Amino acid sequence: MGTKEQVLSFFEKCEEIKNCKFIMATSKIRDLLKCIVNCPDLYALFAEVTQNFNYPATRAQCLVTQTDGIYKRSYCILPQQIDRRLAFCFCLFVEFDKETLDFNEFLRIYFPEDGSYFASYHAFCDTVVKGMQDAIAEVFSEELKEPSALSGNGITLNSAKTGLISALDLSISEEKQNISTNRNIPEEEKAGGMAMLTQLFEAIKNENVALINALICGYNYYALYNKCVSDTLANLLREITSYEQLL
Repeated sequence: MGTKEQVLSFFEKCEEIKNCKFIMATSKIRDLLKCIVNCPDLYALFAEVTQNFNYPATRAQCLVTQTDGIYKRSYCILPQQIDRRLAFCFCLFVEFDKETLDFNEFLRIYFPEDGSYFASYHAFCDTVVKGMQDAIAEVFSEELKEPSALSGNGITLNSAKTGLISALDLSISEEKQNISTNRNIPEEEKAGGMAMLTQLFEAIKNENVALINALICGYNYYALYNKCVSDTLANLLREITSYEQLL
């Protein structure tokens, strides 16, 4: 199996995680880890990034708990560096597989969302699973240049566009995280921002350039009004420009 086929097999396992019910998540995560072990190029990559990786220290940086003196809020932030992000996600998945970290409890604490496991699981997939996919797409971008078909389900991947969609999904998730943890934005305003970002990603997936531009224009006003312009938003705008150039 060539490098491209290995990467596409990895992507397929990621999609299985994202599309399964959360009660099956640890089983699907185990399948993903097996995929890595059985794919020489992926195994070599993860062996390299984890070789001198300080997981306990990175875990403390990525799994954050803040308090305002009354309420505590915990959330998960992935490392920006690709090698550290891959190493962290891999080690986190190993913890779930070995049950040294309870997956349901992890969702409850770091992805509380609306209090339901369903919403928490989708938020976890949007942040962690897609973050891992995005990093792999960047590492193997050269191998994924030509469109290919995933074995067995007829899915066609254009690597450049797929990589950017993964990157946009991660950036939008990060922007949502920024809104949800911003204490200066009223809750009703947060709901409006979240809705715009959700619709933005749907427009991106549907390649609706007119709607993308309209939503970005509206969200720019939203960010300026609520004084929440960030580096994440700047990066998101750059990624959208790159994506639109491919359409």
